[in-house]
Amino acid sequence: MDRIFKILGFAGSLRKNSFNRALLRVAQGLVPQGASLEIFDLEGIPLYNQELEENMPQRVKDFKNSIRNSDAILVATPEYNRSIPGVLKNAIDWASRPPQDNSFTGKPVALISASTGMLGGAMAQYHLRQTFVFLNMYPINRPEVYISFAHQKFDAAGNFTDEKGKQFIHELLQALVDWTKRLAP
Repeated sequence: MDRIFKILGFAGSLRKNSFNRALLRVAQGLVPQGASLEIFDLEGIPLYNQELEENMPQRVKDFKNSIRNSDAILVATPEYNRSIPGVLKNAIDWASRPPQDNSFTGKPVALISASTGMLGGAMAQYHLRQTFVFLNMYPINRPEVYISFAHQKFDAAGNFTDEKGKQFIHELLQALVDWTKRLAP
């Protein structure tokens, strides 16, 4: 029996109708055979405080355990001021601290982003790639998935209507599964 690769997805937005949260739900329906995608909601993770590292809040412990129990990571990020949202940076800081307890170490990771602007979150992805390299993660290089003008690619019911975008997301997920298999012990 083949092993099921567990992908953990989370979005760098707390907004309930976030395009990036919606992209994760789209991705759940596009996961290749032999893989699953669980979504973790960053809601409830408090602001990072180093003084709490020895007695971490339960929501942070849950997040770190979800990361550890996954084979790969999928991050959906909006772009704020040409960089990553504070919510996402905060969650990354918690999950990677203290340095000897970095739950991201050795994890393959893929990025998707949706933005109402023309660049589709490209700058946020660039900054995240830098962070992931520092955290000893293994980011997927291609395909890159940027959903620009996202407000035009979701209908009134919140359904993603961009068929080419769906194809790119599926290809990214397949590349993530293949990359995870290559890196697996």
